[in-house]
Amino acid sequence: MKRHDRALLMGLLLLPGFPAAAQDIYKCSDPDGRVTYSNIPSRTCRKLLLDPVNVAPAAKSTAKSGASSAAKSTATPASFPKVDDQTQKSRDSDRRRILENELAAEQKNVEQARKELAEQEGVVLPSERMQGGTISGGKVQERIQQYKDKLALHQRNVEAISKEIANLR
Repeated sequence: MKRHDRALLMGLLLLPGFPAAAQDIYKCSDPDGRVTYSNIPSRTCRKLLLDPVNVAPAAKSTAKSGASSAAKSTATPASFPKVDDQTQKSRDSDRRRILENELAAEQKNVEQARKELAEQEGVVLPSERMQGGTISGGKVQERIQQYKDKLALHQRNVEAISKEIANLR
């Protein structure tokens, strides 16, 4: 181990024993191009301009007072339009009915996409046959990938609509 490396290692080992204080930091490079950092300037060092660091602890706040002040600041203004219970129930039932209709339509789309995929998997086009009559699996997979994607899309839609229905009041 070189003398310079030992000195750097010793400096780093002793560093935690000193209290933290605002000091200048210097970036030094030796003739071999190795970079070191120090609080002692030398002729191969240049001073780094660093932003100050805040080491003060954060102010403590109580959860109870924070929650009540948040509730007060988000109160509904008096001029905000109000909806009576019957109107809201009507809107909720309309929303549920619309979502259930969308769910039924998407379920039909899933079944249709499954049928189309099954049909396409059973068909081998002449362009997918290789010389000698063997089938090029890559060409078949490439052709039916759009059918698989379509099926996956409709399945995701069914999951999303079902989740939305489950979240209704």
